[in-house]
Amino acid sequence: MRRFQQAGLYLVTSQALSRGRSTLEIVDAALAGGVRLIQLREKEMPMPDFFRLAELLRARTAQAGALLIINDRVDVALSVGADGVHLGQADLPIAPVRHLAPNLIIGASTHSPAEAQAAEHAGASYINIGPLFPTQTKTWSGEFLGLEGLREIAPLVTIPWTVMGGIKPEHVPALIQAGAHTIAVVTAITAADDPAQAARDLLFKIRGQRSEISDQK
Repeated sequence: MRRFQQAGLYLVTSQALSRGRSTLEIVDAALAGGVRLIQLREKEMPMPDFFRLAELLRARTAQAGALLIINDRVDVALSVGADGVHLGQADLPIAPVRHLAPNLIIGASTHSPAEAQAAEHAGASYINIGPLFPTQTKTWSGEFLGLEGLREIAPLVTIPWTVMGGIKPEHVPALIQAGAHTIAVVTAITAADDPAQAARDLLFKIRGQRSEISDQK
């Protein structure tokens, strides 16, 4: 989790939103751009293809010194030796996953104060707070949390948290000011003209804002 907290930028994959490029190509570019935290999330991919991709990404992330988190599938995470698994509200509950895989980083998607507190109580390593802003990566019928929702939820948990949902470079300063250490994105990298450069620019902005806040203390 120390490495998780240091990463700053968290790429969540989506081949469908990568402008015709493969997830492997996007991840290679992101790693070249300095990303050291990757979540494999491919909801529409057949399981044999998903598993093979997970194996390939495990090799690449390990070589680059990056963490690999698998969305939903704890079985795949364990089989390929991933660093963690990320669970949604409709996935396996956190507590039995923690029992099954005590050494995995376990993340949980949360959308309200009650869900955030429940995830921490159940044993999550970190929670994701979102979606913050309108996004094309998730069908969402509820209200987007925005900065106000983030400021309501974040103080209620003591474990690390990430933010996600429609985040663009211009949102970074306000998110870091609100206490975010790790910012998760999909299309800000996957749909960029140059994913490696997009990753570099986001990391530069995140680190610069962190440094600015540190200097103010």
